[in-house]
Amino acid sequence: MPLSAGIIGLPNVGKSTVFNALTRAEVLAANYPFSTLEPNVGTVVVPDERLERLASMLNPAKTIPTTVEFTDIAGLVKGASKGEGLGNQFLAHIRNVDAVIHVLRCFEDGDVSHVDGTVDPVRDMDTVLSELMLADLDTAQKRLPKIEKKAWLKVDVDITREYEVLMAVRDCLLEGKPVSSLPLNAFEEAVIKPYGFLTAKPVLYLCNVSEEDFLENRINNHVQAVLDAVTDHGTTAILSAKFEDDLADLDGEEQQFYLADFGLDKSGLSALIEATYALLGLATFFTTESSILRAWTFRQGLTAPACAGIIHSDFERGFIRAETIHCEVLFTVGTLTKAKETGQIRSEGKNYIVRDGDVILFRFNV
Repeated sequence: MPLSAGIIGLPNVGKSTVFNALTRAEVLAANYPFSTLEPNVGTVVVPDERLERLASMLNPAKTIPTTVEFTDIAGLVKGASKGEGLGNQFLAHIRNVDAVIHVLRCFEDGDVSHVDGTVDPVRDMDTVLSELMLADLDTAQKRLPKIEKKAWLKVDVDITREYEVLMAVRDCLLEGKPVSSLPLNAFEEAVIKPYGFLTAKPVLYLCNVSEEDFLENRINNHVQAVLDAVTDHGTTAILSAKFEDDLADLDGEEQQFYLADFGLDKSGLSALIEATYALLGLATFFTTESSILRAWTFRQGLTAPACAGIIHSDFERGFIRAETIHCEVLFTVGTLTKAKETGQIRSEGKNYIVRDGDVILFRFNV
């Protein structure tokens, strides 16, 4: 199952247009609130030049890229945490994604209305973040009274620890800070994971600018305001949803010519997909078994057995070793046969930390 990112924001900021361009899906993108009622889901290939080079070198019968799943979620309004607009649906859908892409309108256009009357991306950012924090606060405060007595009596160590972590979450939210700003250790992260706190998810703020600003690589006042506001609770990216939507109508070769005409080497969407991948702390390893070249997504820091388990649980359970070579080394050597002959393929054990770009053959026995 691919990792998922939810596209959120106020109504009419360009969420569905971004989603259309990402997935080439015919999703309604209309100039009125709640044109997206149910979440639209699309699976998108992660661009990777290394996979293309490996395919050209190895000439596999089949090549399978890795993917990220994007979900277009209904626009949020003030009061969503209390059920206003489509608040309850909106918040429930966000809980189901791994990361959040928060689209912010950073362009002026009199023909496209704004739910608050004027364009102010920092205000919009605060509106959404406030609603998410209020929803998280409600979640914590509903649970705390139920475990408070047991925690005080210290009759259950796990309950006591859960209470302490939830109190820290509550205090953080009351200070107006997202859960992601808490310095949690692995145990504490495991404690809060079942709650699905909305502000614990990694966030990428996507500044949706005009075609002119995007093509001229111009940082307008709205974008600069976002860059100044986003410090320790998210990262940023910039694109023009309109430009990307037009680009998506072209085929692969036409896209490259179109981008070249504007002096671009890749689309804003490609950069967005890569940024989302990085935001989730993901990397890619490759396998070449049975004439199938395949890219696999894994979280950085995983061991070889854990990565083997991504392919199949039997691979992890019966792991013996990983025969691996980094793709850049393979590109230099030229072929897998030469790599074997020159001793470039290493044999790694259970403690090996898989690197982004490793080409691996897993040996196992069950």
